Amino acid sequence: MERTEPAELAASSERTEAAEPAEPAASAERPGVGRRRFLALLVAAPTLTVAVQLDPQAAPAAPLPELPDLGDVLNLAALPTSHLLTLKVAEDGTVDFWLPREEVGQGLTTAVAMLVAEELDTPLEKVRVHLDKARPELVFNQLTGSSNSIRSLYDPVRTAAAAARQRLAWAAALQWGTDPERVTTRDGRAHLADGRSASYGELARAASSDRAAEQPVALKPRAAHRLIGRPTSRIDARALVTGKQQYTLDLDIPGAKPAMVRRPPTLRGTVRRVRNAAAVEALPGVLAVATIPTGVAVVAETFGQALAGKEALDVEWGPGPVDELDDETLRAKLRGAVAHGFPPLLGRHLDAEFDFAPVSHAPLETNCAVADVRDARATVWAPAQSPIAARKAVADAIGLPDALVELHVVQAGGSFGRRLFHDAAIEAAQVSKAVRRPVRLMWSRIDDMRHGRMRPPTHHKLRATYAAGAPLSFRHRMASVAMDVRHGFGDALTAGLTGLPLLGEATAQVMFALSLRSPYDLGATRQTLTELPVALPTGSWRSVYSGTGRAAEEMFVDELAERLGQDPVAFRRARLKTAAQRAVLDKAAGGWGRELPEGWAQGVGFHEEYKSRTACVVDLDATDPKAPRVMRAVIAVDAGRAVNPRGIEAQMLGGLTDAIATTLRAGLHLDKGLPLEGSYSQFHYARQRNSPYEVQVHVLDGGPEAEPGGIGELGVPAPVAAIANAYARATGRRPRSFPIDARIDFEPFPR
Repeated sequence: MERTEPAELAASSERTEAAEPAEPAASAERPGVGRRRFLALLVAAPTLTVAVQLDPQAAPAAPLPELPDLGDVLNLAALPTSHLLTLKVAEDGTVDFWLPREEVGQGLTTAVAMLVAEELDTPLEKVRVHLDKARPELVFNQLTGSSNSIRSLYDPVRTAAAAARQRLAWAAALQWGTDPERVTTRDGRAHLADGRSASYGELARAASSDRAAEQPVALKPRAAHRLIGRPTSRIDARALVTGKQQYTLDLDIPGAKPAMVRRPPTLRGTVRRVRNAAAVEALPGVLAVATIPTGVAVVAETFGQALAGKEALDVEWGPGPVDELDDETLRAKLRGAVAHGFPPLLGRHLDAEFDFAPVSHAPLETNCAVADVRDARATVWAPAQSPIAARKAVADAIGLPDALVELHVVQAGGSFGRRLFHDAAIEAAQVSKAVRRPVRLMWSRIDDMRHGRMRPPTHHKLRATYAAGAPLSFRHRMASVAMDVRHGFGDALTAGLTGLPLLGEATAQVMFALSLRSPYDLGATRQTLTELPVALPTGSWRSVYSGTGRAAEEMFVDELAERLGQDPVAFRRARLKTAAQRAVLDKAAGGWGRELPEGWAQGVGFHEEYKSRTACVVDLDATDPKAPRVMRAVIAVDAGRAVNPRGIEAQMLGGLTDAIATTLRAGLHLDKGLPLEGSYSQFHYARQRNSPYEVQVHVLDGGPEAEPGGIGELGVPAPVAAIANAYARATGRRPRSFPIDARIDFEPFPR
């Protein structure tokens, strides 16, 4: 079976102890999954190859808790196939592991390699992690999202590695004629106290023998961990900085020619006819012109020639579903959806409203895929977070049975939720079928910004009632353009929620209910989502509903504290529900209240999700309110058992950068059915000059019994709120619409 080449990871961090002991919320039992036991099996192979299966004698999974999070549900859905992992030890001592997830820059391959190296007692540099191709038998266990990869893989990966270690020790004992209990392992070798030792490579073939019965797999206790929990740089760092890392368009697929697509002047417009196809096909290097559902493709010898060809096309376009949509119309629709949400009140209350513009995912690597479609089969290479769904979508688009489509997962050059959708894989397959040759499809940066997925614009209406200096109730109504969730999550949620009341709800409503939670005791609390069926190409953006929803709540909490005459940090601390939450807030707010220059101010934000929690305090220079800058940021994070603290630090730094960008400058402007932004310079994503001079990231220890929490989605809401709250304190004006500076200061590209 052909396998894709390995992908890998990097980051840095300070490890500190929690100020207060963690409460039982960070339990050793994984809610909805429990401490499931796994067994290891030998796979027929010349050298040691092990697979993992669920122990049929183990206790059944614990029921989901009363308030599960999205990760709990997805982990439960994935549990029946979570054991379908394979690990191989070769005769040169290298270890290969096939990962059923996508590396999108979040550092997953490094964390998984650490799990393997730890339990196998082998050097990290000996471990190679490969991204597995689409495997339908994995069902719900090949989705990368909702911060659940390490949460779901932590036990199965370690089990596979520990089983291999035990087999190698058994092979050494057999060779030396001794009891396996006397064999120790270290640094990729088996050892005896008398000085004898053998490398794993020397033992790999003998260890593949089935002459010994399988023993129960014993995982290392946390106290014995040498690598897990140690800040570790990415295993692919050198390849990344030297340009050796292979992404989709770097693959050498024989005969694959560059292809680009001319797209409509409005979102989801249609092609009526191409007036000059023959003339374009006669241009230098152009090999073919083909119409597909999303536009007109040009295939050429080089990408430059394909670009020139697509720009030369004369196309008559049909309308799209949102051709007249603009910012003001959309904002009015969202506000109208929750305009009458709160009944009149006679008592004391506080109301606030917030607007968030749509946002591009803007990964460095634009949308792309390689496809080779023949009469009886198709092969596609793409960066896919949902490869099983992508494979089926490609099969449906080109009229082949699913079994005749093979989809290889390639490391992505960024995602932030974008790679959950497989638009490029579908287009590449359609173009390849039409021109009857392999193609390498690339979206231009303009197309990626204008026609790619976007975080839906949202409006938030919040109210709190209070008396005697304390809140009595809290209500949050969120209106959003409907988020497209047709990427495999819907079926997974249905499977994970079997028997629960949420099962009958729409996928988006379930995702909202399982992810947007207030960490505070604010009295009677209710949060609701209203979605508008506007045909924008939306998709999950980092932190999904929390990115705007929890950010709005954190800004509102600041305003409520001010109304009640209380310090915003003290107000939060008094109403957080657990010691673990308070420890994170205390660590981040250690310098709260220090003296700052005039025109500067501090701001604070807190967020908890996926069994992890974080707090952020920023110092903001708003001396010029039109050009504010974050000067300093202190972030504390408790993600339970931190597999790689340096990777956690990198994730939090990325979340901070996302927050700086989307709070202050970055947003899309819709005009006559199309975003105006078409480049990084127009989208105004944060640059190096927007980065704080000082950032501290404190990774707190979640406690001796803690299992890993989620981290990828965690890092955005708290710094968004901290920046906005600091701006309000510095200027005396509370921002209500984001980004704060939404000027159109550029000339849009032609449509």
